[in-house]
Amino acid sequence: MNAICLVIDRLHVGYLGAYGNTWIETPMLDRLAFESFVFDQAWIDTPRLRELYRSYWQAWHGLFHDKPPQERPTLAEVLGREGVHTTLMTDEPLIARHRLANGFDEFVEIAMPEQAVLADDVDATHLGRCFTEVLSWLETAPGSFLLWCHLSGMGGWWDAPYALRERFAEPGDPPPPCWAEVPGGILAEDYDPDMLLGVSQAYAGQVALLDVCMGALMEDLRESPLAEETLLAFLSARGFPLGEHRRVGPCDEAIYGELMQIPMMLRFPDGTGASSRSSALVHPADLRPTLLEWWGYDDRASSASGKSLMPLIEEEAPWLHDRLCLKGPDGQRAIRTPAWYFRRGATAELFAKPDDRWEVNNVANRCQEVAEKLDEEVERFEQHLQSGTLDDLPPLNEILLSGLE
Repeated sequence: MNAICLVIDRLHVGYLGAYGNTWIETPMLDRLAFESFVFDQAWIDTPRLRELYRSYWQAWHGLFHDKPPQERPTLAEVLGREGVHTTLMTDEPLIARHRLANGFDEFVEIAMPEQAVLADDVDATHLGRCFTEVLSWLETAPGSFLLWCHLSGMGGWWDAPYALRERFAEPGDPPPPCWAEVPGGILAEDYDPDMLLGVSQAYAGQVALLDVCMGALMEDLRESPLAEETLLAFLSARGFPLGEHRRVGPCDEAIYGELMQIPMMLRFPDGTGASSRSSALVHPADLRPTLLEWWGYDDRASSASGKSLMPLIEEEAPWLHDRLCLKGPDGQRAIRTPAWYFRRGATAELFAKPDDRWEVNNVANRCQEVAEKLDEEVERFEQHLQSGTLDDLPPLNEILLSGLE
């Protein structure tokens, strides 16, 4: 049994057809979604990669202060002890130098170009070269393996061929931009909408590039003996703001949905869960116990914050978490329940879910009681987390679960 965990950083969940996008044609990613179990409400607990990978690899929640109360073997270490060969492949220096990366048997670092220009073809792009590296590794893959591949993705150079950007220019639009640098910053109140359109076109070109690369990987897997025994997990590390809340790209990491909600799909070799999906709330700490259960290993070390997703996939449970708590920089905190998203930064903001998908309508002033209760729940969650008593969290008030009538 094998698993490939493909993490594409800064992938905006709203730019994929499986999550409602109709602007960008991504046939390969659409096919992957058709063959996978899709999680509609996967949210990261922090946009900071060091803490996020503690969640992915150790099932420790990102809200832990400084570091978790005790060491826990990583996913790679647990599998390694069971004879599974583990490989980490990445072009992200922070992941390459992460202290938990030492638990892998093998490390492959992909060099990031110091500068980039728009490529003439897919193979000449940085993302194309990364996927070539993945395919090359799979040609000589060892017996039972875990390949964890973290790619900078949309957070790296935007060097897709210009023709991919031009697909998304309508008659009368200004020509798409020619730069390859990743944009980032807070938009002025009177920002130029044509500028933001150009950013969106360039980003869409990168998504189209990813779709081509994913097509090559999926075709290779189908024609390989690995197809019958390899699970493919496709997900992201963070989203990419594209004008929502007047933010573009990496800037202040304000914890809104465009940054914190991610795509997550699990494609099982035997077709388990194919063409199915769940709107249950899930987060990074759930991936480790899921993979270990699929491999047949008992993950007693995982905390209450991380639960196997298999009951959702096998339709044995409708949900795992009644709340997700999120941590951002500068004291930002947030909580997501089935009915609400509450964000506490410089001010308190409350959004009704699932209708207000991108947190446009702040109803904190109109629903002060709800906002206050959710603020209390964030504090309560963090207290129980630090004391190791998450299992003792009292259930949420019905209004926090179901919303207002």
